[in-house]
Amino acid sequence: MIETSLYKVLVDCGFHQGQDEQKHEGEPFAYNPGGVDALILTHAHIDHSGRIPLLVKEGFKGKVFCTFATAELVEILWRDSAKIMGEDAQWRTRKNRRRGLPPVEPLYTEKEVEASLKLISPIPYDEVIEITEGLKIRMREAGHILGSSIIEAWVSENNGNKPVKVVFSGDLGSLEGVIEKPPTMIEEADFVLIESTYGDRLHKSLEETRTEFENVLKDALKTSAKVLVPTFVVDRAQRVLYELDLFQKKYPNLQMPKIYLDSPMGVKVTEIYGKYIPHLSRELKEMFLKGDDPFEPENFQFVRSAEESRAVNDERSGIILAGSGMCSGGRIMHHLKHNLFKQDTHVIFVGYQAYGTLGRRLVDGAKEIRIAGEDVTVKAQLHTINGFSAHADRDDLLEWAGNFSKKTRFIVVHGEPKPAQALAMGLSDKGYSAWVPALNDTIDLLAPIEERTTKMPVISQRIIDRLEISPQDIIQVLSAITSKADEIQKITIESKDYAKIIPLLVSAKTLMETAASLGENTKKSA
Repeated sequence: MIETSLYKVLVDCGFHQGQDEQKHEGEPFAYNPGGVDALILTHAHIDHSGRIPLLVKEGFKGKVFCTFATAELVEILWRDSAKIMGEDAQWRTRKNRRRGLPPVEPLYTEKEVEASLKLISPIPYDEVIEITEGLKIRMREAGHILGSSIIEAWVSENNGNKPVKVVFSGDLGSLEGVIEKPPTMIEEADFVLIESTYGDRLHKSLEETRTEFENVLKDALKTSAKVLVPTFVVDRAQRVLYELDLFQKKYPNLQMPKIYLDSPMGVKVTEIYGKYIPHLSRELKEMFLKGDDPFEPENFQFVRSAEESRAVNDERSGIILAGSGMCSGGRIMHHLKHNLFKQDTHVIFVGYQAYGTLGRRLVDGAKEIRIAGEDVTVKAQLHTINGFSAHADRDDLLEWAGNFSKKTRFIVVHGEPKPAQALAMGLSDKGYSAWVPALNDTIDLLAPIEERTTKMPVISQRIIDRLEISPQDIIQVLSAITSKADEIQKITIESKDYAKIIPLLVSAKTLMETAASLGENTKKSA
């Protein structure tokens, strides 16, 4: 939320994904949606856009600014979300009825989706637009998915002072730009909110990734069994189709089974990609100019209806791309249920698997899972290929950040605690000021540099108030403690006012030792 005396403007409004997903779905907004003047959307992915129709349902009436491609993609994603939530609400209502509980309402319906679509105001890349008095923005290529953007924002209260420039990275793509153009390099900003999904990890090189993918495919094709690829339908599905097309061209004599994209939504998204050829990478543009569609390999078939999907399941072999990418729903569940117990099945994970999702449990080595009320033994061969990620890795993030002047202050967001802290440390090593905020922190953009610190009043109490504590909560609190310790170390050593500070630090040390001993005792008893 960008807030001044003149306006309140949101940047993105998405669903929580991963652990406790359903618990977070119904959380009220921490602000009055009717008091928000506008919303800037970096890209279409549901963890950035998914709650906008709910925001509209709760009273938001401002414009939603995004790129033209994003405007087309969110319509598909929002309609799909409304459909899934409606079906889920009906299922839960039937279950509740048998237990004498009240019916369940979806978070939003097609009605709110229609209302949200009317608020969308698409704007082109690279043009400075004043979206409200005192706030100008410019959208730049982010290289993450089609239509994704970095937001340059010039924030002022229209009082004659020089605007504060804040850059929101959104989700950044690889600097190699395989499907989309690479992220735009920006040099000036007062503050940068930077994503940190892979802030502690490096992807394999493009060459290594393709070699790994080729070897997995060659191995899988020896058995003539199913190859399942859980995939996000926006960008990842198109990337895998392109890689399969390259694989066929490289090995023309290798017998390939049918390739299926089992997703009505994926079909629509792929068609949209074909409409925005100028936004794609140089290699893909050249292919399209030659009449060679990079998203349609040989022996490829779109799967639209449920009947067609069931027919695919009856096939002995095939390469099946289906959502959801984290195996948290969608048609991939149907294919996993009928194939995971077979030793000759291959499952290729080509995207990030959030903590708490079925995909993450499989990647972490679960031997048995439950799908649609049925226990399934996992005997399939599992492969993880992170090089196809639409997210920049640590080196890409640090290289992109390194274009900013040293006066720029980084706020590290959009990452689990460990990668977020790792990226903040990497930025500090490069000579930048960087910190990881906690939920509901406030940053005063106009305070003198030495006073620009985050306020952290809520993280511990929010976790304590919850009925269930997860490992992720422990990681989040420890990361906040680490961040605060680093901050205190810098401040106190310079102030030399040790007499007031040392008793508090000794108490904190004692508490940490007690917590550590409790953890050790729990480990021994387990």
